[in-house]
Amino acid sequence: MLIYLDNCSFNRPFDNQKQGQIYLETVCKLKIQDAIAKKLFELTWSYILDYENSANPFAEKRDAISGWKKYASVDIGETEQILLNANKLSELNIKPKDGLHIASAIEMNCDFFITTDRALIKKCCELRQLVVLNPIDFVDKINF
Repeated sequence: MLIYLDNCSFNRPFDNQKQGQIYLETVCKLKIQDAIAKKLFELTWSYILDYENSANPFAEKRDAISGWKKYASVDIGETEQILLNANKLSELNIKPKDGLHIASAIEMNCDFFITTDRALIKKCCELRQLVVLNPIDFVDKINF
């Protein structure tokens, strides 16, 4: 099973953990990463993950996130098809960077796109090519 974690998912453990929802998403995201390390799921990676992570002003966070790239079974660079699909996704009012993440996941034939961005999840509910879930819902759905 191919999964794509977007940048906000990777950053979730660095957020303030005092809010229940954030804490639960962090626990589930870490459980997903543990499953990736155990090869229960295949992580995918994209150039837009690299780009967004490189803009993180905190070296500790940047390094922790970029360390997960070594677990990726697929790493995709920018393609014309990704740009075309991202442009189509903008018709759903999806922000350009989010569109590039989703289009990359679609191009890699991912089964799931995991994000903590609730607004993005709502905008993607009608996508046929990809299931977009937050970490809690993913863990609940897959039940691993």
